[in-house]
Amino acid sequence: RKAPEGKYRHRLRVFTQMTSETSAVRQGEEIEESRLGTFLLEKLGTAAADLKVSQFPAGSSNLTYLITGGSDEYVLRRPPFGNTVKSAHDMGREFNVLSKLSLVYPNAPKPLIFCDDDTVIGSEFYLMERRNGLILRGKSPVELEDSPGLQREVARAFINNLAELHSVDYAAAGLDDLGRPEGYSRRQVEGWTKRYFAAKTDEHPELESAIEWLNADIPEESGASLVHNDYKFDNVMLDPNDLTRVTAVLDWEMVTVGDPLMDLGTTLGYWMSAEAGEEMMRMPFNPYVLMKNISRQDLADIYAEFSGRDISNILYYYVFGTFKIAVICQQIYARYLMGMTKDPRFAGFASIVSRLGTIASQSVERKHL
Repeated sequence: RKAPEGKYRHRLRVFTQMTSETSAVRQGEEIEESRLGTFLLEKLGTAAADLKVSQFPAGSSNLTYLITGGSDEYVLRRPPFGNTVKSAHDMGREFNVLSKLSLVYPNAPKPLIFCDDDTVIGSEFYLMERRNGLILRGKSPVELEDSPGLQREVARAFINNLAELHSVDYAAAGLDDLGRPEGYSRRQVEGWTKRYFAAKTDEHPELESAIEWLNADIPEESGASLVHNDYKFDNVMLDPNDLTRVTAVLDWEMVTVGDPLMDLGTTLGYWMSAEAGEEMMRMPFNPYVLMKNISRQDLADIYAEFSGRDISNILYYYVFGTFKIAVICQQIYARYLMGMTKDPRFAGFASIVSRLGTIASQSVERKHL
């Protein structure tokens, strides 16, 4: 497909600027610029006097900042403030994975330097190259809104890119020690169950009903591959001149080796449909227009076509994905209640957990995606 021309190209440029902007650093999430500047001058020769720090505001777990110094641009990743479980936000692990993965999977950004000295910004962190592209969050450019055909092409590119990650030879890339494929599904279900109850703040009976269903019949692994574990549209960058081309995949903090269908299930869990209600449809995990016109089953079928994998038990993996997302939201909400983060976006996360529980239990009852 040719790159958009004329008015569409202009619209995409405007939209790219609008959706890829950083913002001022949120209160309580500032980092010490002078010490960071000294560190960057020493390690990379970046002009410390011109150092500027802004924040990518959309993420809800690890914090991401844009660092500019003169003509240099970097992306900095650090754990969230109030983090008490280092293994859940291990910057060294993420850095090491990307160092190897970026050599064999071009859509993984290249990391540049890791720092485990807490005195620089108050936590460990790493810097990586900045990738540029269009991130679709909620709203979409006019070209995509107006073309059902392009919508399907973009959805195919999104899912095919996930299948390509699952086809990477992780052993040849030196990532075979990243996880333990045998028993992965059971560890995931039981582990996320424990995390939910450890972070529980409210009663969510429908979610807990889905938890019982998931734990009652955990499937054997369908295979082993690299799994991103949080693959959704706002973790993917697209070429603004060709929306069917992925230019980067972001947020690799949960990457491991495991069952690829568990990974697909998480992606489907983010994909809302009309019965979830307008509020959930408008959540910025994915472009609204795509969720309105393309179903979860469509995405699963695209994956099966491209990967050749058997998806006959996809309902289980979808319910698991929905449950896992609910737990992530619950953990964030618990952290907010304890005052460990002041991000106002998290104040309403209890209602999201409840709604995801309803979605999961209803899917179990109707026995399809």
